[in-house]
Amino acid sequence: MVADGGPDGDLDHATAVFAEVRPRLFGIAYRMLGSAAEAEDLVQDVWLRWQTYDGAAVADPAAFLATTTTRLAINVLRSARVRRETYVGPWLPEPVDTEADPHLGAERGEALNLAVLMLLERLSPTERAAYVLREAFDYPYPQIAAIVQVGEAAARQLVSRARKHLRSERRAPVTGTEQRRLLTAFVAAARAGDLAALEELLAADAVSYSDGGGAARASRFPVVGAVRVARYVRAFAFRFWEGVDVEWATVNGQAAALLRRDGETFTVLTVDASDRGIGRIMWMMNPAKIAAVSGAA
Repeated sequence: MVADGGPDGDLDHATAVFAEVRPRLFGIAYRMLGSAAEAEDLVQDVWLRWQTYDGAAVADPAAFLATTTTRLAINVLRSARVRRETYVGPWLPEPVDTEADPHLGAERGEALNLAVLMLLERLSPTERAAYVLREAFDYPYPQIAAIVQVGEAAARQLVSRARKHLRSERRAPVTGTEQRRLLTAFVAAARAGDLAALEELLAADAVSYSDGGGAARASRFPVVGAVRVARYVRAFAFRFWEGVDVEWATVNGQAAALLRRDGETFTVLTVDASDRGIGRIMWMMNPAKIAAVSGAA
């Protein structure tokens, strides 16, 4: 089969082919990079390459474009690691509004969860690619092997290692309904500065991450342990929550609180929880990262 596209084919057809698969390309790039802005830039790069490619040489445009996207994302990840080593404070994935983007939210959700994206940062770029392709998009192993340029047995190993890493680092999550209940209770307790309620909600090894990126006032180090996290949250309760309105949204497939002051969203807050309580609290405060979900409620 020969597909029209690129300079030798009809540009309108090439555009239509690309538009059809674009949501998946963005989904791959976002899960690989943890940044919607970087994913958009990468997909635009793929589009520019697709326009100049000899479409007559492409038997399967969707596979070709997914391969190009994944390989470019692997390259970006390798350079991103250097940039993130100099990032000011904890680095958190950039949240996306999955209510506004049904295509993104419709794929298998595990590799979209913010806590999972955080853990994927610890994988090699190739491991991350294999995991995303398998867990989020159910690509068969032979195709994953071809995309990441390894043998099929090696592709299976990449996915297996990634799964084991996530299982060792993250307990089984609660349901979406329970996660929202815990988030709502956490917001209420944090706002009231209720130390006992906070400690009751948190898992013993809870960690609070605040991502200000040097552009917003935020803790530059994670706070670890239920008692320390509860005291930390209570310590800034009065000044942090003064004049704050809370609206609810769905980001990355889970409930989040948009914290607004004077009509402006300054924090996207969400939690990751297991049957032991809230294990991760993520305060996303970097203005550049939360702009896309500021009006998500």
